[in-house]
Amino acid sequence: MRKIAVIPTLLTLGNAVCGFAALVMASRITAGQPETLSYFTLSGWLIVGAMIFDSLDGYVARLSKTASDFGGQLDSLCDAISFGVAPAFLLLRMGQDWTNPMMRQALTVIAVLYMACAILRLARFNVENNPDPAAHRRFKGLPSPAAAGCLAGLAVLLGETSFSWIAIDAEQVHSLVKLWAPAGALIVALLMVSRVPYPHLTNQILFGRRRLSHLVQVLLVVSLLIVTAEFAMVILFWGYAFIMPVRYLVLRTMKGRTVATSQPSLHDSIRR
Repeated sequence: MRKIAVIPTLLTLGNAVCGFAALVMASRITAGQPETLSYFTLSGWLIVGAMIFDSLDGYVARLSKTASDFGGQLDSLCDAISFGVAPAFLLLRMGQDWTNPMMRQALTVIAVLYMACAILRLARFNVENNPDPAAHRRFKGLPSPAAAGCLAGLAVLLGETSFSWIAIDAEQVHSLVKLWAPAGALIVALLMVSRVPYPHLTNQILFGRRRLSHLVQVLLVVSLLIVTAEFAMVILFWGYAFIMPVRYLVLRTMKGRTVATSQPSLHDSIRR
């Protein structure tokens, strides 16, 4: 503890600063004042900024060979702010104009549950974390930054007053987002503490040697995200959150059927 890696530590603290700034921006959103909707967008993008810092600090620490237990613990503490507290508070602001007391109470319970699941997810990661880089190709459960990205994407949609590439009223989009946000937050909260395997996209897509077709696929996905503009974050994070559980269930079902067909029936065993 007498010496710490300065650059990785500053990057990790940048994560916390972005998370705190997201909280400040979200606190300025006031129900019935459309001019404050832009703070939804700012808060959402600040959470994305926290993700960037979170990705850079570990990469720089490994590159400079200064990774340490101190850095790992500090990273989780900052993640709890940026990917646990900030998204949960943002979720509360999404439903602040609801008049039904029961709905408001349900939203509060979901926000608290989301924050608790994010903290539990981070604690489990600390306990099960393996220093071997090869072990970081997959996560157990939805990573907390991806879960926060799901809510950040919804916040960005709430901050938009018009949508350039589709003929749809912004108020309709806002209503759909507010209806989906509590249910979606509950789902991603449970996915965080699940055992569903999720790939480490940064390591598996951007690093290492790949075929030319892999690069073409990445460029196509990036082009799609650019074209969809305001919906890019929603497509990226919610797609990542939901595709993996569906794939996991399909593979388990297929595996179960294969085992069932490969085992001899009781009638065949008696005949033998």
